[in-house]
Amino acid sequence: MTSSPSKVALVLGATGLVGDQLTHRLIDSMEYDKVKVLTRRPLSWQHPRLQEISFDFDHPNGLLTQADDIFCCLGTTIKKAGSKDAFRKVDYQYPLDIARLGLEQGARQFALVSSMGADSTSSFFYNRVKGDLERDLAALGYRALLIFRPSLLLGNRGEFRLGERIGAGFMRLMAPLIPARYKGIEAAKVANAMFRTAQEGLTGKHVFESDVLQRY
Repeated sequence: MTSSPSKVALVLGATGLVGDQLTHRLIDSMEYDKVKVLTRRPLSWQHPRLQEISFDFDHPNGLLTQADDIFCCLGTTIKKAGSKDAFRKVDYQYPLDIARLGLEQGARQFALVSSMGADSTSSFFYNRVKGDLERDLAALGYRALLIFRPSLLLGNRGEFRLGERIGAGFMRLMAPLIPARYKGIEAAKVANAMFRTAQEGLTGKHVFESDVLQRY
C-alpha cells in the first residue's frame, strides 16, 4: 500500500468566518501533513499539524511559504478598514502579494474567497476591487485558480457587523422567494467547497458561484 504524497496548505484569514471553518476542515482531513496559517492574532485552538505564523502583511517579502495549496479567506469592510484605500490593501494587495510569493516558492494551486458580483469593470467600488484581484491572480500563472463567489455569508462571527446581521435576518425570512444564487450561504458550505474542489486536481481558472456552493 502506497502512502499519499505529503502536502502543505497555507491559509490566509484563518480567524475569519470562512477561514476558521476551512482551517478546521483541513486539519480534520488527512490530505495535508501540515496546515500553516498567516495571522496577526493567535488562534483560539491548537493542533500538532497546525503551524501559526505571526505575520505582518505590510512587509511580506521575508515570508517563506513552502506550501502546495494556498487558501485565501482574507476580507474586511470599508468601515472596519477605515478608508477605501485601506480596504483595497486588505482585499486586493495582501492576497496578491502572498500569491506572487507563493508561486515563486512552489505553490501550484490558489483558492480565493471572492464575492458575488466581482467585476473589474463594475461601477461599485467593492465589486471592482474583488474583480481586480480575480483578474490579476489569473495573470500569475497558477496551475489552478479556484474562485468562490458566495452571496451574503451566514454564521457566527467574532465581530459584530450590523449590515450583515440585518441582511442575514432578511435572507432567512425571505429564503423561499430568493433565487438560489442570491440566497445567504453558510460559511461552512463555502469552506467545504474550497476543501473538496482543491482535492480534485483541477487545472486552469474555475469560478464557483453561490448557487453552486449551496450544494456543498
